This record gives sequence, structure tokens and C-alpha cells, in this order.
Amino acid sequence: MPSLSVFNSPLLLGFDQFERTLERISKLSVEGYPPYNVEQVGADGLRLTLAVAGFAPENLDITLEDRQLSIRGRQEGDPDRVYLYRGIAARQFQRNFVLADGIEVAGASLDNGLLHVDLARPKTATRVRTIEIASAGKQTKRSHAKAIDVVAS
Repeated sequence: MPSLSVFNSPLLLGFDQFERTLERISKLSVEGYPPYNVEQVGADGLRLTLAVAGFAPENLDITLEDRQLSIRGRQEGDPDRVYLYRGIAARQFQRNFVLADGIEVAGASLDNGLLHVDLARPKTATRVRTIEIASAGKQTKRSHAKAIDVVAS
């Protein structure tokens, strides 16, 4: 039985990418490690903060592929250490976040066991176009559409 989608309306054209994004989100892991925060930074910025105590920058990888931000951590155990009790887990992790179109990764930093990933939504220009209508008997060689750039606020 095929699943119903809110994007099946004939009035919504070209929204199949949103449907694929929703499918990808539903398949993401919901594991709770490492804990993280998402905060608003200014009008057009976001910051992801992951608690990665014990991880060095060389143990962390941040990649962006097809709007999916992946943060991976790998720690090597020290074979020379003998633990009497081990309460701090040294385990691998992967956290995935799906970014909306237009969101860019501005940078990342590691500070006191917290990995900060800064995201930004740059201002975009809105385009308004007038489309010339050709009659069936008169085909124009080239469309003379007028474009106006308006800065979105």
C-alpha cells in the first residue's frame, strides 16, 4: 500500500525533494549520545553544540553531503591504561542533521569539550519575473522576460 503524502496536491509542483527529505529524516538515528543543543544566534544564525568531552579535533569529522550534516567522533582506547572503574564512555558516535536549502556551515570550533558548529542563512534576493505570452500563431524567437531583484528582509 503506497503511503499518502501532503505533497500529492496538483497545486504543489516540484516539492518531491521535500518528500525525499522527510523520508531521510524519518530514517535518522534517535540515539541520545552525544547530547546536543540547537540555539538561535542572531536573526540569521544557528549554532549546534555537542558535548564531546575527551575528543580531540583529530578525533572529530564534520561533513556536509546533499544537505545532510554529519558529525562523527572516533576515539582510540589506550591499551596502556588499566581501569579499575570506567564510567566515562569512549565510544564512537555519528549525529546527522538535515539542513534546509540556503543554510550554510559557517565554521566549527572545539572549546572545553563542546563542539560548536555555526550555521548561517545568507540573505537572498527575491526575483520577480514577468513572462511574455506568445500566441499560437505567432511564435517569438526569444522570450523577453523582465527580471527585478528585490532583497528579502
